[in-house]
Amino acid sequence: MERKVREEAMESITERLSSLDNLYFPRALQSSASDPSHRKSILHDLLSRDVPVFLERYGPELTIDELHEFDVLNDDYEVNWHLKHLRSKLSPTSEELKSRSVTVKNRRRAYLNKLICDGHYFSEDAMREREPYLHHEYVGRFQDLSGRSMARPGERWSETLLRRCEEARLVAKIREEQQRLGVAQKDWVGNDSNPQEEEEEEEEEEEEEEEEEEEDEDEMEKENGGDHGNEMLLDPPANETGAASATVVQHEEAPSAEEMLDRMDQFTYIMHQKFLSGEDHEHLDYSKIDDDETLDDHWLREANYDAEEKYFDED
Repeated sequence: MERKVREEAMESITERLSSLDNLYFPRALQSSASDPSHRKSILHDLLSRDVPVFLERYGPELTIDELHEFDVLNDDYEVNWHLKHLRSKLSPTSEELKSRSVTVKNRRRAYLNKLICDGHYFSEDAMREREPYLHHEYVGRFQDLSGRSMARPGERWSETLLRRCEEARLVAKIREEQQRLGVAQKDWVGNDSNPQEEEEEEEEEEEEEEEEEEEDEDEMEKENGGDHGNEMLLDPPANETGAASATVVQHEEAPSAEEMLDRMDQFTYIMHQKFLSGEDHEHLDYSKIDDDETLDDHWLREANYDAEEKYFDED
């Protein structure tokens, strides 16, 4: 007598599955699958004639109790394989959990390499959009914010406006985090003056001071004679040197190009680790990455390459 899943179980399983949203159907059946009653008949028909394909396609949607209904067919190699695979995901053993953890780590590293090669997800602008405050702490506070709002070659005015709105949103997020952490208001992003404006103001102040000194010298020469006036100019005023040193203390020294590159590398490394640890769930669907078996091929190639390197190094 041919073994088969109980008819009551088939009715119950297909009835429940037919009510699920976003259930997969082959393209040829998608038009008729829009009707719930037709969906059930399609599922029932597949379950009646090809259990392995049914388990492959809809097995992840089944419960433990529903999987028990297929035990009558465990003599079938394909059915048995699917049942073991599905049960290991629903109630894995400790060894399976360890193995799964290693697999997930390897797949995420493989996907990380793909994202790095793609060049967009880990570009500076994309990382700054995801973590504006972290970017600000590492490199942003040493950059000129005004340049980010300027129109770019070939850019439409509407695109420039949208980018400026996005920039304002990011600056607001940085300020919110600074306020939350208790950063002094004078150090909030956007509160500092433009460096070029500061230089121009300093030059104007220096010119005014020089003019005042020249006027003082002329008056002193008239009152005390030219020689005395020239002797007094040999030593600069104490308050002038003090003001110059105070200016240096107030402004943090800008890093060199090499130091900026090192800070950018540190920021990028942190963003890589955040991705690997699963903290980018707002931007990526980790379930698709962790369950993507095609990423195993990438990792196996990397492992084989490392093994070959080790072999030739030992020789």
